Amino acid sequence: MAVDVRPDPQAIGENPLIEGLERLPVPATTLTIFGATGDLAHRKLLPALYNLAHEGALPERFNLIGVSRREMPDDEFREVMRAAIEKYSRRETDPTVLEGLLGRVRYVGFDFADVESYAKLRAVIEALDEEGGGKLNRAFYLSTAPEFFPVIVKALREAELNYDPDVDVRCIIEKPFGTDLESALELQRVVEHVFREQQVYRIDHYLGKETVQNVMAFRFANFMFEPVWNRNYIENIQITAAEDIGIGTRAGYYDQAGALRDLVQNHMLQLLTLVCMEPPASFEADKVRDEKVKVLQSITPPTAEEVRQCTVRAQYLAGTEGGEDVGGYLEEEGVPDDSRTETYAALKLEVHNWRWAGVPIYLRTGKRLTRKVTEIAVQLKPVPHLAFQSHGSVGVKPNQLVLTMQPNEGVSLSLGAKIPGSSMRIRPVNMEFLYGSAFMSQSPEAYERLILDAMRGEATLFTRNDEVIAQWSIIDPILQAWAADDEPLHTYESGTGGPAAADELIAPHRWRGL
Repeated sequence: MAVDVRPDPQAIGENPLIEGLERLPVPATTLTIFGATGDLAHRKLLPALYNLAHEGALPERFNLIGVSRREMPDDEFREVMRAAIEKYSRRETDPTVLEGLLGRVRYVGFDFADVESYAKLRAVIEALDEEGGGKLNRAFYLSTAPEFFPVIVKALREAELNYDPDVDVRCIIEKPFGTDLESALELQRVVEHVFREQQVYRIDHYLGKETVQNVMAFRFANFMFEPVWNRNYIENIQITAAEDIGIGTRAGYYDQAGALRDLVQNHMLQLLTLVCMEPPASFEADKVRDEKVKVLQSITPPTAEEVRQCTVRAQYLAGTEGGEDVGGYLEEEGVPDDSRTETYAALKLEVHNWRWAGVPIYLRTGKRLTRKVTEIAVQLKPVPHLAFQSHGSVGVKPNQLVLTMQPNEGVSLSLGAKIPGSSMRIRPVNMEFLYGSAFMSQSPEAYERLILDAMRGEATLFTRNDEVIAQWSIIDPILQAWAADDEPLHTYESGTGGPAAADELIAPHRWRGL
């Protein structure tokens, strides 16, 4: 007999966030998480499932199977899951909802490379189907180290878990999808021999953020922006993803990845596509992704000589962060003394199409910078009229539209306004929209939206295979040039805005202050 994990509205009271998460139909699903005892599952996936249950957004017939490499009974995994949800959930847990969710949880422990052990997983899935009175859709979430992606995908085929004629089977793959162009192509060859493209959902959690989706809303739902959204009116675009923390305990991963792979190749190029894409014929998954691919394919991969001119890489040194002294990257635990991994990357790109030709697009990301912020700044060209220049006037500054993803989600537009008084003196002022103030609610976590979409078969916010390959085609020449040590590795003090070389990269323009 299936257990309904949806909360009783009368028992928990009115939920102020209900309006933020539409009650779209979700088919009955058994979700299997590989790597269910890992950090991502603890911090994001399991709390996201609880919050979906709290919203009543999970289907009535829903099962969760945790898979990891160590053995443990179901009850022990339920306690692990309970602790993760209570620690990381964005809301206080409701005992009724939590117990209902935990009651639908199973655990299977085996080595991911042991193909024969996948029969145990299959047996648990079939037992849950029989218990519920019929087959459920199946979703396999790969939340493991990237080297296990092809291993698990191949094993799912060997166990005949990759297809079922009676239900939908989906594979959700975490980033990174490859570590360079060659590995991404190889992983794609493995995946496409096991799953059809319609079954594959490559997660980029940035695309699940409400304010990222708002980029499309502001562009295409407001007529005042679209007429000036082109090379005739826009002078430059800056996309920033800055962090004020170091690498923490992630040295094992980060020293192999670096800033370019960690953020630019996926998150930041995705933001670029949303800013620069043409209006899709509809907001169906493939219509949107078709337009994003066109943008990526319009960016010519840089040559080795161009890499020298259009990129900057750097590492943070010791400095001051939040009033405290902090060490440099090479002093972090687990980082080799001779590491040349970049913790800061800045790029100058151009989309070579009719709309954007000649408009420089600057991307920068880094650790241990002045503050944490992710934003897109679109700067319009300055007005040609100089009559407003006068003593005591800041002057007419170019209008700038800033879309902020974190920490304060919203949009601001800078305008020139007259300073009160008898003289015609001008200074910039801001018009601001803040997400939380406008909707009086906390936006759902990105993983909540993405998990729900994957179970529904809604692929709009997931990257398609040709998107991934196009992204790597842009980044791969930069990685090769940097790996050959053809480019200098600059440095910058922790707590600052980055290396001086980045200011030279963007000249004659200037970076927005952090």
